[in-house]
Amino acid sequence: MRISIFGLGYVGSTSAACLAALGHEVIGVDVNPTKVDLINAGRSPVIEAHLDELIAQMVSARRLQATTNTSEAIISSQASLVCVGTPSNHNGGLDLTFVERVCQDIGSALSTKHDYHVVILRSTVLPGTTEERAIPALEHTSGRRAGRDFGVCFNPEFLREGSSVRDFHCPPFTLIGAHTEQAGQVAAALYQNIDAPIIITSIKVAEMVKYVSNAFHALKVTFANEIGNICKQQGIDSHQVMSIFCRDTKLNISSAYLNPGFAFGGSCLPKDLRALLYHSRHLDLELPVLENILRSNQNQIKRALEMIQDTGKKRVGILGLSFKAGTDDLRESPLVELIERLIGKGYHVRVYDQNVSLARLHGANRAYIEREIPHIASLMSESMDEILQEAEIIVIGNKDPQFAKVLSSLRAGQTVIDLVRISDGSPQTNGTYKGICW
Repeated sequence: MRISIFGLGYVGSTSAACLAALGHEVIGVDVNPTKVDLINAGRSPVIEAHLDELIAQMVSARRLQATTNTSEAIISSQASLVCVGTPSNHNGGLDLTFVERVCQDIGSALSTKHDYHVVILRSTVLPGTTEERAIPALEHTSGRRAGRDFGVCFNPEFLREGSSVRDFHCPPFTLIGAHTEQAGQVAAALYQNIDAPIIITSIKVAEMVKYVSNAFHALKVTFANEIGNICKQQGIDSHQVMSIFCRDTKLNISSAYLNPGFAFGGSCLPKDLRALLYHSRHLDLELPVLENILRSNQNQIKRALEMIQDTGKKRVGILGLSFKAGTDDLRESPLVELIERLIGKGYHVRVYDQNVSLARLHGANRAYIEREIPHIASLMSESMDEILQEAEIIVIGNKDPQFAKVLSSLRAGQTVIDLVRISDGSPQTNGTYKGICW
């Protein structure tokens, strides 16, 4: 098929490259000319495992290109995937500006197109959004009717940053919420070469499944951390406890996200949990477990800060800035919040992360730095060795494999505070090793 993909961030870039790899002809669309130029040059706009080489292969094979021209993309494609961001508002609701703007632009292009076209929302939106916000925007600017003149579907992604290419090709299932049967069949055809069941349901059910999934993932992270904190107080190995617990798969327990450690972050879990809670308030519902997940998550950041304070030392080196190793995503990284708290309390902080470079950051990540931590450049170190030479306290913030070397490089008097359990077992060091909840 010929597909246009709107929004070339993590989801859009991965979807574009992987759909092209399945044999489709893909044209990516973004308002940011830098992202468009990167794609056309065969390079990934984001740091993601295996994505750079896959984009290069697909561009070389002439199955992937990018443009800033919406009309050109719509006219030359049979289906469009909307993969733009849905950031949080201050009240926890979603900012749908980008979704509505793209739908309006697509609608305008559809007003001059006579062939049947399917618009597939892949952006994470609350139940009811596709039918109440996206479809009206498409109908208003196109002058046409959804279900009769064009199709609409909601197709949520279940991609984890750092493994999104693998997740795309090996999903547990593909979920499609279809406005009409015809639209659902077109969307399903995109994934016919993937060995996984295709589930076609209503749009609202598909929208809700995405939030149920992310809310449960957020709950699993926090649950494991609280168990880890209890274990630490009693001298019990929390990872052994959770490892045995996870072996019971008969009740649908998965080991994913169930490692005691630091707070969760990133562009999905915090935002989507806030949005679900905001949505529940409008429905006059009380969800006490979900309402306390973010509070517990904040307590984990507070706990890390207290562990640093308890050392009595002031020179802190942070290894890892992005919320997850192998990515450059800084959105809602709990490490960013920890750094801000340390600076506010007068600590001397230095940061190293090989995947975060202001010179090549753009889009949401660069905007986040400029808005939330504009002084980040002054905190960054060029190498891990600089951190080891200067810091009294070394905080391991994500699971970049190179950080494991730190444990054998400590000097007497240095303290490591490990937020991710970079090494199994009880590491032997010349300094002092502390795990956040083990």
